[in-house]
Amino acid sequence: MDFELIAIAFGDVVWIALAFVLGLLSRAVGLPPMVGFLATGFALNLYGIGSGEVLQKLSDLGITLLLFTVGLKLNLRTLARPQVWAVAGLHMSIAVVGFAAAIHLLALAGTPLVSGVDLPRSLLIAFALSFSSTVFVVKVLEEKGAMASLAGRIAVGILIVQDLAAVALLAASADAWPTPWALLLLLLIPARPLLTFVLDRVGHGELLVLYSLLLALGGAEVFELVGLKGDLGALVLGVVLARHHKAEEVARTMFGLKNLFLLGFFLSIGLSGPLTLEAFLVGAAITPLVLVKSALFFGLFTRFKLRARTSLRASLTLANYSEFGLIVAALGVANGWLDARWLIVLAIALSFSCAVAAVLNAAAHRIYQRYRVAWTHFERPERLVDERPLDIGGARIAILGMGRIGTAAYDHMHRRHDGAVVGVDFDPQRVRHHQSAGRRVLLGDPRDGDFWDRVQSAQSLDLVMLALPNRAAKLAVLDRISASAFRGRIAAAVRFPDEMEAMQEAGASILFNLSAEAGSGFARHVAAQMSLGGRT
Repeated sequence: MDFELIAIAFGDVVWIALAFVLGLLSRAVGLPPMVGFLATGFALNLYGIGSGEVLQKLSDLGITLLLFTVGLKLNLRTLARPQVWAVAGLHMSIAVVGFAAAIHLLALAGTPLVSGVDLPRSLLIAFALSFSSTVFVVKVLEEKGAMASLAGRIAVGILIVQDLAAVALLAASADAWPTPWALLLLLLIPARPLLTFVLDRVGHGELLVLYSLLLALGGAEVFELVGLKGDLGALVLGVVLARHHKAEEVARTMFGLKNLFLLGFFLSIGLSGPLTLEAFLVGAAITPLVLVKSALFFGLFTRFKLRARTSLRASLTLANYSEFGLIVAALGVANGWLDARWLIVLAIALSFSCAVAAVLNAAAHRIYQRYRVAWTHFERPERLVDERPLDIGGARIAILGMGRIGTAAYDHMHRRHDGAVVGVDFDPQRVRHHQSAGRRVLLGDPRDGDFWDRVQSAQSLDLVMLALPNRAAKLAVLDRISASAFRGRIAAAVRFPDEMEAMQEAGASILFNLSAEAGSGFARHVAAQMSLGGRT
């Protein structure tokens, strides 16, 4: 046995254990565990404890898998919406000019650390501050089960545009441009049938895990070989497979691995350099600027016809600084454009901004409901197709969430109550698939408090069936239903026994434990088939 490897592993146990404790404490007070992970990095830094090379490898793998899963869920049509590309461009332009002007004025006033920063350096710092965190946003959306919602799709689209701007800066500042071999990457388009052919034949077990890792890491490596950023390669490979019927399963397969590896990224932020009081105070001072960023996003979203609630949810999600800002700052330090202390300042600001954004996102519904009248004053009278009133056509049963479980429930209830069933899902691609199959499925997000205001004839509903895969999403829907005019019965499918009590307290009167009752359902089906066979 290699005792040197054991020594390295023992050293890493320190930060793993501390990350677990602080992550658990963060969750206990209602914050995402990532806030505890960020705090772990700074705590280790203060005590001079290193993490070993394992941490950096985890960080790199985490970001690569994150972008791969983002690509799997990315719809290129979303990027073509003016609510994405126009808002992202305008926001970045206004934020860079505004932040740069403020930094330059502070420099002229002789503010510590900022003094001596000229206008070009101010623009570079402002550019770094204009980004929002892909890691944080995707994690928050996944925890809420909101990746496919309109606010989630818009937020992810904004992030993609921002990330492309960062990649463009990195490419422009590099000593070497991509090699001519980069043109061969266009062959990924005709190669898609081959990639999907293999994906169809790897099954659903360990081969699927290995093939998914091969695509993500292999795509990153190929892009690196031709002089492009490897993470961009993982994103592109995800986009290539995004429309495949197993894309969602691949994303679920990568979920646990990605979360484990991203632990390294959050810890590495706090370990990026020595902490000083000056850097800490400046980082804390620029943290409130995320509220300015969020307000600017909200104003632009409402100008581009998004409802106030959708605009608020998307803008609060984006109310943070970005890991790409750290990459831009690291580039400036490496090229001698910025003092190395700015990297620590931005790391501190990023950590604080994630904590602020976590609190804001946890309270997003309460913030909207409390000041609803004020928010709606910013709305324009026009409505996007995604947010127009929904006509359920007198349906008595609504299936919320049209994945595999929801689809099976819809088909069963449709056979028993012909014409009285309607399905609802917030994924446009899934809705189009069901509509083409002849099912009556509407596009909408039932977690949105305004969804129930948009539903016409909601009083005709007798039963709502929750078939959403995410616990947080189901609880959010139950909370919105309790505040609406709906007075029928609510049924919910749960995966774990500890969910049942929470669902009952939230208002669900009928519960179905998928794990416990799948066997009995299977047995009833077999018995029914055997009975039919015996009669013939």
